[in-house]
Amino acid sequence: MQDKLESFSRLIDIMDTLREQCPWDKKQTLESLRYLTIEEMYELSDAILERDMQEIKKELGDLLLHIVFYARIASETDDFDISDVINSLCDKLIHRHPHIYGDVEVKDEKEVKKNWEKLKLKEGKRSVLEGVPNSLPAVIKSFRIQEKVRGIGFDWDNKSQVWDKVMEEITELQAEVKKGDRKRIESEFGDVLFALTNYARFIDVNPEDALERTNKRFIKRFQIMENIIEEEGVSLNDMSLDQMDVYWDRAKAIYVSKQNIG
Repeated sequence: MQDKLESFSRLIDIMDTLREQCPWDKKQTLESLRYLTIEEMYELSDAILERDMQEIKKELGDLLLHIVFYARIASETDDFDISDVINSLCDKLIHRHPHIYGDVEVKDEKEVKKNWEKLKLKEGKRSVLEGVPNSLPAVIKSFRIQEKVRGIGFDWDNKSQVWDKVMEEITELQAEVKKGDRKRIESEFGDVLFALTNYARFIDVNPEDALERTNKRFIKRFQIMENIIEEEGVSLNDMSLDQMDVYWDRAKAIYVSKQNIG
């Protein structure tokens, strides 16, 4: 514990020094750091998906720096400092975990989440969905919305019901595609994605992670295909789709042999 306290104290001292002496750090504001923080979050997300523990450690450090940086800037206007941030978090965690710090009993993690949402409403939140950031990417936002309403019991009973809803939405999308109304097609397509995201929860799949892993898998396979084509002195631009499919299958086989996955 002492080592952890000393390392955090060291970070605070370094941050203070940089803020006072470094020309770049002195110029930063809450607003100027915002987009950098978002970038760091995505870099951490990539590292997690790649299961690169050393990179995760590095990116967590970068995020911690940003947290300390924001707190230091706010302390200069007497709004809050890093102690206020930490103590506020500690108070919230204690309040939101009455099954640990109080006399409330829960039987599983679902009841913990349900109590969490109820407590947030008691704290002054006007809506269960109030805590979902507007700027979240759509798939993540959809997933979080569904998790939030599940917390107060607004959810399907089982995954078969959800899958039926997915098929219902696909049927409705197909009907609108035949009619050709672009707005209705977009609306129904959104409903399909929302329903699929819901189904993902019921089969314990994070849809954002699943889609990003598919993106990465496709990129790697496609780049393998490009390398094969280049090595054989053929032009990708001059190929028919059937010819591309032959190289795609070869690339997929190489990828699978390297990754040992389907």
